[in-house]
Amino acid sequence: MEYGISKLAIIPIRAEGSDRSEMVSQLLFGETYELLERQDKWVKIVTAHDAYEGWISSNQVSLLNYEDYLSLQQTDVIFTTQPVTIANKQSDNSLLYLPAGSNLPFYENGSSWINNEVFGINDPGDREADLIATAKTYLNTPYLWAGRTHFGIDCSGFVQAVYKQHGIQLRRDASQQVEQGTAVDFLPSAQAGDLAFFDNDEGRIVHVGIMLNSEQIIHSSGRVKIEAIDGQGIYSEEFKKHTHKLRIIKRIL
Repeated sequence: MEYGISKLAIIPIRAEGSDRSEMVSQLLFGETYELLERQDKWVKIVTAHDAYEGWISSNQVSLLNYEDYLSLQQTDVIFTTQPVTIANKQSDNSLLYLPAGSNLPFYENGSSWINNEVFGINDPGDREADLIATAKTYLNTPYLWAGRTHFGIDCSGFVQAVYKQHGIQLRRDASQQVEQGTAVDFLPSAQAGDLAFFDNDEGRIVHVGIMLNSEQIIHSSGRVKIEAIDGQGIYSEEFKKHTHKLRIIKRIL
């Protein structure tokens, strides 16, 4: 088995091994993975943090020895919390602009190490104590299918990113996240930080957001925004109608 780590700020993960294939998620700096299959210019991987499978370009693969891979799985993750953190690649003095939630492997005294290469970190920042405050930093971030950053994010990527910055790892897709946590029986019992899930006409979970209280939700739909929620689902004041049908509320915290 081979193992890898992202040495780039963002690496697209695609459904198939092709530049024309849709992006299904993203790897952020410092996130690790196992290599499953090689095919021409593409490599199929499974991510260590959320067991998500997909394809990345072979010229963006950075291999990691098993000892370092195992060590990173067994130690607490240190990660960036600012929308952008500057990292200095000391081998050539170039800069990387790391999105929030990037891992900082073997971080110590302002430096992170990957395969004996040193990245100077311009203050990873203090973790925001309030999960809701973290969520609100994403307000007005444009919706981007498979996105995971302040520059473009989808509904489940938003939820995953916010929780990651509070030391809680969620799965990647809403249909996977709904399997985590415990059910909240009634909407009036919902608390800040609970996750609300929404289904389509076929009963499939297709959307997720973070409850601010029992009457408001923050979610990514067009952009990250705050809207009203009731027993039917999310009500859009902008469109004067319900846009997402409520299925279930889950408590993670």
